Amino acid sequence: MAASATLHCLTGCAIGEVLGMIIGTALGWSALQTIALAVGLAFLFGYALTMFGIRKAGLGFGGMVKVALAADTVSILVMEIIDNGAMLVIPGAMDAGLASGLFWGALAGALVLAFIVTLPINRWLIGRGKGHAVVHGMH
Repeated sequence: MAASATLHCLTGCAIGEVLGMIIGTALGWSALQTIALAVGLAFLFGYALTMFGIRKAGLGFGGMVKVALAADTVSILVMEIIDNGAMLVIPGAMDAGLASGLFWGALAGALVLAFIVTLPINRWLIGRGKGHAVVHGMH
């Protein structure tokens, strides 16, 4: 269950992260601006995927938002710290263009690292009835 929850979270994070990195890089934004956009989109897509998955549970929009916040916030936050931190410390990754293998390789590696670090955190949260355990019965 923890691996599934982490993969679910990674999917939303990756969609937002990749879009944010593409947009920020294409517009020539600074690393800070690009990361801010990527993080914002990662949270948006992460929460949206959870809300999409529980839409048939009979909750209103506000209820779905509360569940998504409870289920995903810690996981997304950890993933964003890890993958953006990795992008910042990999030499040249944030300055590489969209056509660069360095950019895409660093981003892929950063997302894999984020999964590896977040998996035990999600396992711990689920074991205590928190995190993705909140939505487990709603799918």
